[in-house]
Amino acid sequence: MQEINNNLNKKVLVSGIKPTGEIHFGNYFGAMRQNIELANSNMYDSYIFIANYHSLTTMYKRKEQLVENTFELVASYLALGFDIEKSNLFLQSSVPEHTELSNIFQNLVSMPYMMRAHAFKDAEAKDKEINVGVFTYPILMAADILMYNADMVPVGADQKQHIEYARDIAGFFNRNYNVNYFKLPKDYILDNVSIVPGIDGEKMAKSKNNHIPVFCNEEELRKKIMSIVTDSAKPEDPKNPDTNNIYNIHKYFLSKDENILLRDRFSLASNEAPYGYAEAKKDLLETILKFREGKYEKYLNLIKDKEKIISILSIGAKKAKTKAEVTMNGIRKITGLDF
Repeated sequence: MQEINNNLNKKVLVSGIKPTGEIHFGNYFGAMRQNIELANSNMYDSYIFIANYHSLTTMYKRKEQLVENTFELVASYLALGFDIEKSNLFLQSSVPEHTELSNIFQNLVSMPYMMRAHAFKDAEAKDKEINVGVFTYPILMAADILMYNADMVPVGADQKQHIEYARDIAGFFNRNYNVNYFKLPKDYILDNVSIVPGIDGEKMAKSKNNHIPVFCNEEELRKKIMSIVTDSAKPEDPKNPDTNNIYNIHKYFLSKDENILLRDRFSLASNEAPYGYAEAKKDLLETILKFREGKYEKYLNLIKDKEKIISILSIGAKKAKTKAEVTMNGIRKITGLDF
């Protein structure tokens, strides 16, 4: 029985994020924050990659936009506190072993099995013309995860099926070749940040134009905050914080004690202690500006220094490729591609 040789005592964490455009607070609280905190904890052998192969399913005709989005994403990660001394940050495309392993996995799965994937079924239900990249997306994601023999994969709730596919494919490979080469990865999902609301109360998304960018200028940020949809309650009217768009965005930035105080301001509003929406939006704006202190300036400096970003990604890719080569050397021998 062959196994991947792992000399590290730390568990392996793998996570990828697509460079699909302007980073907003739904991205941050939904995935980026936990990636950064887990990677910076120094408890894991972490591989965080920019999933630019995956982005080609929708951006195959937009080269310049993909490049720009990639720089913005890396600058955002670094400005938000990602420590490159404690983890590996790299481009998926800089480690071609990802696509090699994906190609091998494609021979282990059936068409009916792949047709159960949510992304494929959603596209099919909308009568979209589906490219093969969308159809095989879960196989490439399985390769991303299993390449580094991940123990844990931080994902949003909507990505849970992809981890299940990775576990299945690991099992297919192990059983097909009578080896114990891949371990079965586990998902890591924070339920309380599964859905971050946008300015209209729906799930925050660029496609809905209801997002609040993390690193827009202050005037644009102010306009976004002031556009948050509210009801007709007066300042002195008590308000239900759980159904209030301003509160449901603001709470993500607060400590437990601060959250309690904000809930009370909404729910206990009265003639003696009014709390109107104009004031609530101003408070949210001040909280976000405080959150961005130092980070916004760092982001602006990084986005101007493309060579620094390229250097950081290159260092991360070398470390990731070293591990990937070990994995693939074993795979080639097991499958008979090398002897």
